[in-house]
Amino acid sequence: MHPQTPQNPYTQPSFESNYRNLCTLLVTLTRNRCLSPGLQLHAHIIKTSLNLLPLVSHHLINFYSKSHLPLLSRRIFDDTRFKSNTTWSSMISAFAQNEMPIMALDGFRDMMREGGKGDDRIYPSVAKAVGVIGRVEVARMVHGVVLGSGYVADLFVGSSVVDMYGKCGEVRDARKMFDEMPVRNVVTWSGMIYGYGQAGETEEALGLFREVLQEGLEVNDFTLTSVVQVCGCGTMFELGRQVHGLIVKLSYDSSCFVGSSLVSLYSKCGVVEDAYRVFDEVGVKNLGMWNAMMIACAQHAHTRKVLELFDLMGEVGINPNFITFLCMLYTCSHAGLVDEGKCYFDLMKKHGIEPEHQHYASLVDLLGRAGKLQEALKVINDMPIGPTESVWGALLTGCRLHKDTDLASYVADKIFKLGPVGSGMYMLLSNAYSAAGRFEEAAKARKMLRDRGVNKETGLSWVEEGTQIHTFSAGEKRHPKCEQIYQKLEELGEEMERAGYVADTSFVLQRVDDHEKNQAIKYHSERLAVAFGLITFPPERPIRVMKNLCMCGDCHSAIKFMSKCTGRVIIVRDYTRFHRFEDGKCSCNDYW
Repeated sequence: MHPQTPQNPYTQPSFESNYRNLCTLLVTLTRNRCLSPGLQLHAHIIKTSLNLLPLVSHHLINFYSKSHLPLLSRRIFDDTRFKSNTTWSSMISAFAQNEMPIMALDGFRDMMREGGKGDDRIYPSVAKAVGVIGRVEVARMVHGVVLGSGYVADLFVGSSVVDMYGKCGEVRDARKMFDEMPVRNVVTWSGMIYGYGQAGETEEALGLFREVLQEGLEVNDFTLTSVVQVCGCGTMFELGRQVHGLIVKLSYDSSCFVGSSLVSLYSKCGVVEDAYRVFDEVGVKNLGMWNAMMIACAQHAHTRKVLELFDLMGEVGINPNFITFLCMLYTCSHAGLVDEGKCYFDLMKKHGIEPEHQHYASLVDLLGRAGKLQEALKVINDMPIGPTESVWGALLTGCRLHKDTDLASYVADKIFKLGPVGSGMYMLLSNAYSAAGRFEEAAKARKMLRDRGVNKETGLSWVEEGTQIHTFSAGEKRHPKCEQIYQKLEELGEEMERAGYVADTSFVLQRVDDHEKNQAIKYHSERLAVAFGLITFPPERPIRVMKNLCMCGDCHSAIKFMSKCTGRVIIVRDYTRFHRFEDGKCSCNDYW
């Protein structure tokens, strides 16, 4: 009797069936985000040595990636002996999809060094990673590799290159790639629209979207999200509402991605009530949507609601990220909640999040606004990372508010040692000196700005009327309704004075006589915009004014009186937050 030849267990029919079932089960668990059963299945795979098979490793990498555990994906990858293109693709994608772009690019570099080649799955992941870091020089290198591989004609790869350039701010390169593609799909068009939106080229973005609709091309949630973001950045409320109508018609109103962009749109346009409605109507909310709603509440001074949403988010099992905590610190800073803000800052580390310079800037802003300038300075000195312009700038704001010019001078020296800075820093320093009556130092700060060739940003305010945007600068004389606007301000000024308004000319930072100061402050851009709203819109409609710079203290006081004297709701958005003026009060409670 001849001895039987041992059979390879990996070639037996029963093994093939089990292997197929196991892969199917892993895909199902991945799709349904079932972490606990997946961990149990992984333990079984290790016991049976099935983790040695490349396809099983691929599914495991993908499982942990979709469970937002990319570092476990990396461990699976490292334990895989034979790495196919599919294995490399899964690992690179795991990092790209989980907002870890540097590790994704490191993986791509390692693959190239080991002789691996990119394909139609790897290049889109690499392009996504480059888009996140926004490095143009890296984008061009990746594009060069794609060109050399011959995959540039591939629809998905070409679309990812368009999207990559758009996110890096190189809209011309994105358009060149877009025009050269022989075939385009919804991803290509969406990426190009998004790129124009990011570059602030609103007309081009909306023109491309109109072209999509006129040609009857397919749109998806990414397309609609990109268009809504364009409307939000341009504060185009009426157009945004029309796009929202299209979203409902196409049944994309349940998408949390579209929902997040709609929440931001309505918030940026000063209609936070509609933001609440969109948030409530979306059944399944992702972290991005929770963050969007909390940011909206924070910018509209709905402080208690922000704190409630943070607690509710935890109750439903959504973990906060660095953006969530940035929002919480911003909320506490603008509400004077010093102790609460410190608690949220400490809570970050308990969630495994290391504070970045933005978080430190918010913490310094929190302390600075509350007058705790020395404590804010200690925070900066104890930072484990080098303080940036924004961190020192937050302290400089506190110095201006509390008229500490000695500390302001010290902070200014620190800022200027960092290298070239924007005009805002020079003006902040100048304003700090002027507020304390030190006009010579203020003049020197403005002279430094001119000598270094830095242009001061012009203060503008604008109001939307239908599809038309009316823009005003201080002392504006070119608007068609200029005469009526100035007449309205004169009439209203007399009524405001009878109600107790007295102009605070300390906010005029030039050394001129009192009459000139009164005239200068009387016609600031936001007042002209409010007056336009008063003569244009019906009494029941709130007047919404957008502004690119911070409102001065006297305009804040004046608009409170305007709301009281006219009985109108006036909403003003400056570069940090919204102020809702009603019956002589402001939503910020004068803490801003």
